[in-house]
Formats: sequence, C-alpha cells, structure tokens
Amino acid sequence: MRLLVLGGTEFVGRAVVEAALGRGFEVTVFHRGRHQAPPGVRSLHGDRTAPDGLAALAEGAGTWDAVVDTWSAEPRAVLAAARLLRGRSARYVYVSSRSVYAWPWPTLGGAAEAGAPVEGAAADAGPTDYPRDKRGGELAAVEAFGEQDSLLVRAGLILGPHENVGRLPWWLTRIARGGPVLAPGPRELPVQFIDARDLAGWLLGAVEQSLSGPYDLIGPPGHSTMGELLDLCARVTGADAELRWTDPEVILAAGIEPWTGLPVWAPPGTELYDCVHRTDVSRALATGLVCRPAAQTVADTWRWLTELGGVAPLRPDRTAKGVDPEVEARVLAGAAGVPGTTLQEGASDD
Repeated sequence: MRLLVLGGTEFVGRAVVEAALGRGFEVTVFHRGRHQAPPGVRSLHGDRTAPDGLAALAEGAGTWDAVVDTWSAEPRAVLAAARLLRGRSARYVYVSSRSVYAWPWPTLGGAAEAGAPVEGAAADAGPTDYPRDKRGGELAAVEAFGEQDSLLVRAGLILGPHENVGRLPWWLTRIARGGPVLAPGPRELPVQFIDARDLAGWLLGAVEQSLSGPYDLIGPPGHSTMGELLDLCARVTGADAELRWTDPEVILAAGIEPWTGLPVWAPPGTELYDCVHRTDVSRALATGLVCRPAAQTVADTWRWLTELGGVAPLRPDRTAKGVDPEVEARVLAGAAGVPGTTLQEGASDD
C-alpha cells in the first residue's frame, strides 16, 4: 500500500509513518524539513502555509492509496492539500480531536460520534481556535473527498514516545526529581488515554478496511488509573519520590488547573472529568482498536526521554504543562495540616 503522510516527523505523524513502514507500506512524507523523517521514507519538502508551498505535491509527485493529515492550524491548509490530492488518493484520513464537539462532549451513554460539533467552523477558514480549526479541517477533508472516502479520527488524550505536548514527559521529569510529589487524588481514579502507536495501528487498519466517517479514538474507559500511571512513572525512573495523594478539593482551592497544572488529571464528578475520561469507544474497539498496557507506554516514553537528555520537545502552539514547584510545595505543606485530608505516601504498589 502507498501512503502519503502530511507531516510525519513528530509525535502522531511519526507514529503513523513508523507503523506503516512496519507493515511494509511504501511511505512518502511531506514536511518542512525542520525535523528528520524516519529512515525508509521518501521525503518531499514544502510549507503548506506559504505561497506555492504545496508545489512538491503537484501533479507528477505520485498517487497514493491514502493520505494521512495531522494538521491542527488553519483549516484552509487542509482544504488546499485535499483539493490538490483529490483524484490521486483513494482516501483522505484527517487526525482530528474530540475537541470538535460542542461542550460538554459526548460521554458514556451519550451520543458518541453523533454528538453536535462546535459552531462557527469552516473548511476555508484561517486560524481561529483549536476546536474550530480541527472541525474546519474535518469539513475540508469531507468537502474534497466526500463522506465515503474520508476518515475523521477524533482522538482523545494521546501519550507515548515523541510526545510534544508535555503531559507524560512532565510527570516523568517531575517524579524523576524525587522528593514529595503532589499526586492528585483519588488514587484509584480511572483515566483514559491512547498511546500514539496504538492510534497509528488502528488508523492503518481502518485504511485497510476502507472505513469512513468519524471515530472517537482513545483507550477504553478505565484503561488505567492515576495511581497506576504515577506509580509506573516512579518505577521506571527509579526515583526516590513520595507520591502524596491529595484530595481534589485541596488542589482546586489552591488554584491549580486540572488537566494542565496537573496533566491528565481532572477532578472526579465534574463535567471535565466525564468529557475526557468517560468516552465511549465501542465503535473503534469493534473495528480493531487494541491498546497496549500503560506500563509499556510509560517505560517507552521514559526511555525516549532519557535518550534526549531528559528534556522533551514542546510544540510552540501548546501551553506549558505542570504546576510551579513553589505552589506544589505550599499545597503539600498546607494539606499536611488540614484535618480529614487524604495524604498517602508511596511510590509503587510493588
């Protein structure tokens, strides 16, 4: 199978390329040349936001069985690429996001992929905000290729090696420093995420099955817990860290933002928690989604991070993750004296 990946040098795009090569696909990667593409691919260079930036993809560049596009900025860039490639690829796969749903997002027992999308998005729009940019990208893919020949991968929380958003790398780096660590409770809180490599595996299988339309893609509900995730971070780093499990009320009272201040975590019983950690992925599971254990995701991410010297790349269009060390220390000191507050130490269930 011949695959064209628009991007393909970072995180999800890279995972798709490596998985495709592993399946024996013939892979072409179109990128700006800022990062080295995985070995074994044919590289075409261009900046899709620049005038004539798609010249390398013009007629004569080739034909493909599928195009995979991970773009997350202005939708008009997706539209231009999709229109240019129409007729030279059988299918257009756009890696989207569950952010395209109007808030609150569909949850377990809800409308699933039939949820209402955000308003105000357009296929030919310039940059707006992340939800509308992604929804506009979806509209662009469908406009150019039609509903039957376009696949919309609405991903949830993505972790794994090469992560450039800063969630799991932040936890690994923080726990590797050792000492008392503010661990957001409850310890047994279920969380959902997907390893980028599992996303890639499902995506390529979906191409082989000629699937179309939108699919929510994340690990199944209860794929892991906050306790397991942070215990694994402590285990792989070998750090002398003390995970101090702290009640959500204490964390919120300190002004720490869920999801960003303490990545992955959202307080149970809130709308945010339901939207990000209670997603129905029955359609994806029925079409071949398989998710590796959290232990493998954490260990492989730490291995990759240490190979980089401990500092992960961070996309400039993403907010910095993690709580300020002074705020963390203040919360831990204050929580220790609050009657009824849960403060459990321990780095591992071993």
